[in-house]
Amino acid sequence: MKKFKISNGEIEQLSNASKYPFPKYATQIINLLNSNAQGTRPAVVGQMSELIQEFDGKTLEEWIAWYSERQPDAVTKATDKIFAMYQLMSEAFAQIDRPMIEAWVKDLVYNKTYCGLKFQSAILAFLGDKYNKTWRLANVEEEAQGIDGFIGEIPVQIKSSTYKLEARLAENIETPIIYYDKKKDGITIEFDSAIFES
Repeated sequence: MKKFKISNGEIEQLSNASKYPFPKYATQIINLLNSNAQGTRPAVVGQMSELIQEFDGKTLEEWIAWYSERQPDAVTKATDKIFAMYQLMSEAFAQIDRPMIEAWVKDLVYNKTYCGLKFQSAILAFLGDKYNKTWRLANVEEEAQGIDGFIGEIPVQIKSSTYKLEARLAENIETPIIYYDKKKDGITIEFDSAIFES
């Protein structure tokens, strides 16, 4: 099996795409805003994977003209949604100070870590019982591989449902994920049941 690396410069050249200049950290912030605002969802900008396949032009300029004809308000609508989120988050950003960051760190290190580990055990035990399989928490070496525990022989990750919103993290997870959502009366879990039914 061969491997090749295509540099960003080559991608830009091969795809005939222009590059917009952004200051450091700006694109990370705009990605965060967009993930909250959902400004580039198909309902707003169209189903891009389908549109690009319909496009039979060769250049970026042709693509812009073609796309703009079919989705004339898409860029403006997406921009409006993301900018509105920027205004909301700017207000929150202005309120953040060192004591608030310290409170966030304490909440993560103390509360969320403790509760998360307790939830992991409870979820593994619940699913082990439901599917009549043994279960256990991962050891340190397994945790380093991104595994939280096992149900039978199947390694799993257990993540808060908020993790779905954080999919912007460039993390490639091949281990099945069990999502949990803390409610007042307990936790709800979501997972692909097919992995445990074989």
